[in-house]
Amino acid sequence: MQGFRARVQKSGKTYYYFDKGGKPRREIPLGPDYVLAVKKWADLTSELHKGEEVSTFIELATRYEREVLPTKAKSTQSTQRGDIKKLREFFSNPTPAPLNQIKPKHIHMLLEYHKKTPTTANRLKRVFSHMFNTARAWGYTENENPVKGIEGYTLDRREVYIDDKVFAAVYEAGSQSLRDSMDLAYLTGQRPSDTLRMDDSQLVDGAMVIKQGKTGARLRIKIEGKLAEVLERIAARKAGHKLHCSSLTVNQHGKPMTKQTLRKQFEAAREQAAKTHPKLAAQIAAMWFYDLRAKAADDTAETRGEQAAADLLGHDSVTTTQQHYLRKGRLVSPTK
Repeated sequence: MQGFRARVQKSGKTYYYFDKGGKPRREIPLGPDYVLAVKKWADLTSELHKGEEVSTFIELATRYEREVLPTKAKSTQSTQRGDIKKLREFFSNPTPAPLNQIKPKHIHMLLEYHKKTPTTANRLKRVFSHMFNTARAWGYTENENPVKGIEGYTLDRREVYIDDKVFAAVYEAGSQSLRDSMDLAYLTGQRPSDTLRMDDSQLVDGAMVIKQGKTGARLRIKIEGKLAEVLERIAARKAGHKLHCSSLTVNQHGKPMTKQTLRKQFEAAREQAAKTHPKLAAQIAAMWFYDLRAKAADDTAETRGEQAAADLLGHDSVTTTQQHYLRKGRLVSPTK
């Protein structure tokens, strides 16, 4: 029985106590009669927990989705909404789990349940951890975060470098809309979501002003060289449409490119490029649009150094660029 303590006195007689816990520990004497002591213990336990609310993970998830999720970037909202759905399913089987009863072993079980998709498993662990810390801040629980000490899966680093031949093959097979998007993503080194958000209002005083959606990092990219040529070409193409659109990535009708349209056009171009260039088919099939950000980092690092690559990608630390984006390998000279 939780909180029920028995102590043998010097006289040999046993006395019983109710341990209220806390620091310093507080105990209430229950007397030497075991039956009466148990009755008093039951009454005190009931009184101690009277009116105490039991918060479940489902209650936390509902409030988190309502108050916290809308403050995040749209792309993050979309991903985490799906993650929270998975967490809801896991922590409500067979009944909604009380937050105070979620232990480290349950986080391990969550990882095991999603072991076939380790990237997703690790992300679910991160999302749960933030949700639980938020629950602590809201007063839903005072328990330690059960994620503490539980290791996620070790993931292999993506090593794909898109060389110029592969880039050109997909580029040539794509529509003009896709080509513009590929040029902007590569020349600016930005994520696909940030590329799709680029518009005329960001072109200020000879620079493209970027505020990254994921991190909030701000940078200004000089409008010069190939980027200046691409922006002129985009402006000319947009001028040919009756519909005025401020977006820099527009489809064949002059409307803003959506994430879905970009994906479909890229996949179609990649498929066509593989047929046209069978010797490059495997490399082409392995290409993701997101790899253009890593290509931008590698190509910039090779010509202007790793710090320049980190600056272009909006990283505060060169280490981040080195760990996650530089895939080509440093170019060095031989011993002799």
